[in-house]
Amino acid sequence: MQSQQEKDFIVVTIPELPGYRIKKVVGLVNGLSPRTRGIGGVIAGTIQAIGGGEISAFTSEIEKARVDAVSRCIKQARRLGANAIVGLDIETSDMGGKASYITLLSATGTAVVVEKE
Repeated sequence: MQSQQEKDFIVVTIPELPGYRIKKVVGLVNGLSPRTRGIGGVIAGTIQAIGGGEISAFTSEIEKARVDAVSRCIKQARRLGANAIVGLDIETSDMGGKASYITLLSATGTAVVVEKE
């Protein structure tokens, strides 16, 4: 869940912010959130996979990781003096090869200072 400070912070995936002017580019920010799939989650996921469809055990963990990664971007951008992030990109990767139970979710964007036009 987002804090009030995070709700007041502007984050967009596009390179511009309609209705705002970018006054200053502060720099690149990123947030990482590695997640392990514990044995219980792997078993639950495997059982759900047998029936097909969405694997909700993994979906909830990935959503938590996304929220954490974006939150870390916002915290880093605030420390740098920014009030917005543009061009946010979110990527996932598995760490550790084929038998990996670690998923890394990364969020990267450009921290900027914006003002209303």
